[in-house]
This record gives sequence, structure tokens and C-alpha cells, in this order.
Amino acid sequence: MPRQIVNASQLDLESPGRRDYWVALGHTSIWGSHLLPLTVIVGPQAKPGEGLSAFGACHGNEYEGPVALKHLLREIRTEDVLGRIVIVPVLNVASFRVGARESTGDDGFNLNRVFVEGAGTTPAMAGITHRIAAFVREAIWPHVHICIDLHSGGEVARFAHWSGFFRCGDPEIDARREQMARWFGCQIVTAGTSSSKPSGISGGMHNEADRLGKYAIGTELGWGQSVDVQGTRYARQGVLAAAIHHEQLAGTIEPIGHHAEGTQSLVETRAAITAPYWGHYEPLFDCGEYVEQGQTVGYLHDFGRLDEEPFALIAGDSGIVISQAWGARVEQGQTIHMIGAEIG
Repeated sequence: MPRQIVNASQLDLESPGRRDYWVALGHTSIWGSHLLPLTVIVGPQAKPGEGLSAFGACHGNEYEGPVALKHLLREIRTEDVLGRIVIVPVLNVASFRVGARESTGDDGFNLNRVFVEGAGTTPAMAGITHRIAAFVREAIWPHVHICIDLHSGGEVARFAHWSGFFRCGDPEIDARREQMARWFGCQIVTAGTSSSKPSGISGGMHNEADRLGKYAIGTELGWGQSVDVQGTRYARQGVLAAAIHHEQLAGTIEPIGHHAEGTQSLVETRAAITAPYWGHYEPLFDCGEYVEQGQTVGYLHDFGRLDEEPFALIAGDSGIVISQAWGARVEQGQTIHMIGAEIG
């Protein structure tokens, strides 16, 4: 049956059964609304405040998450759901419509930077991006204890496929989060803290879910505004495994990829390299490769100074290349190379 168009206050995330919604969030430039897709399935064993939420397209040019979740909408049978599953294939509808990282067609904000105090509730932060953050906080967080935020690099960065979690210092919680991340099947599993992003970046949905004590997992599963084959496979696997292992979905599941092969690396980010000036980036290693501390890992070229030596990028630690600029042209101040040091 067609999706029902409702306001956020009309959502029902409690009653047994499946409901497919378009959630209407008011548009600021046309007489109408942004329509955000949300499906909720509630089973007979659902508990208050517990459930799994999975989000795609927090950025509008990252497609592995939306594609994987769209498939899962057809694959997950209502009769197999035990607890509560909330799937939002496209969270940032404003940026997804224009295929951009930020909501360039509307207020210009990056959704994964606006989970801040006052988002969507103060006049200075009343645009659609801040109101999406407020919607997640008010309508979804109270009903779930698991958050899976499916990202990829878009046009910003190329990643070794990874799934990651934040450590909280509680060994039991950290171990459970690590196992959730491992079940995606990626080569790289990242373990960090909610304040470990480069340059003190904050305001992310994953960061907030972590602070609220949820089992929160973030991913980077592709790049280049493509639909990566392995990345889409990992996204589907990770969501299903989390739902089954946390008793929100009946069934069994087998490991895939590097998880099945026992070839995963647990890493934490130790060295990030920032472009000191505008230029063109030449990588010397591919993502997923190992480099030694002090090794030259790439060059930054200034084509206005053709006769000068390029700027050599030096690894600040030994480890695995987990990220680097996707495009050759990079901006001054852009993080263009990241190394993850193996910790397990």
C-alpha cells in the first residue's frame, strides 16, 4: 500500500505491525513539505526504549546505505521482527535531492555537524537540516538503543571499507560495540572516542548516539558518488547482524568478508595529514595498505610553481592507510591522508 504522509507527531513507533511513512517536515521555500521516508516494524517482544535504527544518506551523495536499506525494506518480513526496527533509507532529503554533501539547495548545512544544542528549536537554527536533527532526537532516539549510521566518502574522501565504534571505558559495552562493528565484514574496524574526529569536529549523529549510551556504529563504505559493491554488501550484513544479535529480528546469520576470513584489523586513528596549501594530491599508497612512520606517503603539487619540489607528506605513525582525498584537487586545510594504527 502507498506510504502514509504524516507529521512527526503522528508517527506510531509503538503499535505492533509495520508502517511505511513519509514524514512531512515543512519546506521553507515552497508551499509544501520535505518528505522523509521512514519504516517501522514492531514485533511482539518490543520493549519500551529499545530497538534498532538504521540511517542512510546523512550526506546526500553517499549511496551504499540508501541502496542497502532499500533492499532490506523488502527483505525483512514483519513476522520475523521480534522487537523494534526503524529504517530511514534517506535521512537528509534536502541534500539527497541535489546529490550533495550539504543541503546546498536549501540552508547549506551539513547534517552530520548540526547535532548541537538548539538545533531545530531556536530561530537561528530553524532550517531543514537542523530540523532533521531535531526530528531524530524527538521522534526516534526515545524508542531505540541501537543506531547504525551508514556513511561513505562521497566526493570528499576515499576510504578503506571500515565500520567503527567509540569506546566508553566500560569493557562489556566496548566489547559488544566492537563485535557489532566486526560483523559488517570490513577489513578495518575503527575504535575511537567521540571527540577523536580531526580538528575537533563535533555535532555528528554518531557522536550524539554514543553520548546517549546507545550501541552506535558508523561506517565508511565507498566513495566517488558510486554504489560500491562490497560496501553495499557490508551495509546490509551489518544491519541484519545487529538486529539478529540484539534480538530485534529472528534468524541466524553467518560472517562474511574479512570477518569470515579472520583478516580484520582493529585500529585507532593516530596520524592525519592536512594540506598546507591548495594543490593537487598524488597518493603513493592505496587505502588498506600498511605504511611505516616517517615514510613518504604522497605528494602535494603546486602547478603554479612547476620547477619546485612537491610537498612531501610524511606518515606520522606506522599503520594502515584508512582514508585519503578522493579527488586530485584539494583545498588548503583539507584532511587528505589518515593512518590507523593497529591495536588488535
